[in-house]
Amino acid sequence: MDVVELLPRLHLLRFPVGQAYLWCDGDELTLVDAGPPGSGAALAAAVTALGHTPGAVRRIVLTHFHEDHAGGAAEFAALAGSEILAHAAEASVLRGEVPGPPPVLEDWERPLHSAAQQHLPQGEFVRPDRITEVGDGTVLGFGDGARVVHVPGHTHGSIAVQLPAHGVLFTGDSAAASPVDGTVLPGVFHLDRPLALASFRRLAALDADMACFGHGDPVTRRASAVLRRAADI
Repeated sequence: MDVVELLPRLHLLRFPVGQAYLWCDGDELTLVDAGPPGSGAALAAAVTALGHTPGAVRRIVLTHFHEDHAGGAAEFAALAGSEILAHAAEASVLRGEVPGPPPVLEDWERPLHSAAQQHLPQGEFVRPDRITEVGDGTVLGFGDGARVVHVPGHTHGSIAVQLPAHGVLFTGDSAAASPVDGTVLPGVFHLDRPLALASFRRLAALDADMACFGHGDPVTRRASAVLRRAADI
């Protein structure tokens, strides 16, 4: 796992597939997403290397239920005692009570999806037994007032998290940056592509200087302008 400083209070944690973000409020930390199954020890090592104990991570905010973002949550929470938060529409899937609906793939997405799946652990993984459910507009206790933005389409309960006081936007997989040239896109592998495009436009209407994606390099300056240009395509 690669650890990249984006701001003094914000680090990108990059996995072979997907990525997470660590936000620091003094001695209290927040993870946005938690990597694929088996990531608990690597997350703990990264937090320790940055000068904190795993127990400083008070909460894990999951942008959606897909394994490359949520698979490590329960494992790390067991080590750190962290609270796990997710949209109410994702909770039963995250707990393993019902299967998550598969994406509706475009023909061009199928080989990309197959390749991505090969990098993820197979089989069942540790599931959280307790999830704090959030919804659109919920204000969370980090980043001087983090706001949940419901952006359905990638999954029913996909969320973004906006930190208005800091100009930071965590998009989950409702937006992405191309690994080839960094072009910002409305993501891939959606459950409902028209709804995902509408959610992308909602994200583009927000004010943000930095946009942190579930896949691809963040936009670190004038992110709103970049997202709005992409939304007009």
